[in-house]
Amino acid sequence: MKRLDVSLEDVQEVYAGPVGVLWELLMGEEIHVGGWEDTETLAALAGVTGNARILDVCSALGGPARHLAGRFGCRVVGLDATPKMIEEAERRTAGAALSHLVSFRLGDALDMPFADASFDIVWGQDAWCYVTDKAQLIREAHRVLRPGGTIAFTDWVQTGAMDDAIFENLHRFMVFPYTETVEGYALLLEETGFAVARLEDISSSFPAFCREYRRVLTTTLRDQICARFGEELFRAAEQGIAGWIDAAVRGQVGRGRWIGWKAEE
Repeated sequence: MKRLDVSLEDVQEVYAGPVGVLWELLMGEEIHVGGWEDTETLAALAGVTGNARILDVCSALGGPARHLAGRFGCRVVGLDATPKMIEEAERRTAGAALSHLVSFRLGDALDMPFADASFDIVWGQDAWCYVTDKAQLIREAHRVLRPGGTIAFTDWVQTGAMDDAIFENLHRFMVFPYTETVEGYALLLEETGFAVARLEDISSSFPAFCREYRRVLTTTLRDQICARFGEELFRAAEQGIAGWIDAAVRGQVGRGRWIGWKAEE
């Protein structure tokens, strides 16, 4: 599998700077495709209840964590490696009067700062594409889940063959080291000891979402982005999103959804 020399530090730099702001402007504070509706879908499939203790891995601004806590009354811990994201997530959570249910930890998804069997659900939404070693991430998720616990996540994936130049352009723009495939994630889950309850290729709606991001960027947000961050960033964002639209239409990239269970002891 092709990989770029993208490090955790590279991702931290992006999300501590203007690009992180840009993605929130385009996607909302949940910063994933489909917004709160997609969070509701994943929650239903994962069986989220008010009794659940959830770990949101790569939690960014904490939008999904607050949504889950506000909707179900469950406890959520967000794990993220970017200090600025953690600080802003905590500020917004306090403003939403949800600090009694939602907390955040600074840490690496490949070495999670939690004890074994600490959570009922490990959760992720369109963020694990930034992780450099997805097999290790899945192993850590298995470790911190209680027996009988659930892993539930969505992510951007590679869905078709592409040449090296296209791969480089797409992944360099997004600062992804690489993207898994729908089947590849399922294999990682199985090899780690999860029973795969659900795997879905949900790529059919992906081109429309990417087109909408480009439309908002080039109309509603154009003047704001140029004024705050300059014409160069605007042009790079427009070109980068256009590349993802083209690849999505060609069937090379998309999204997947997975639900897995850790065996009871």
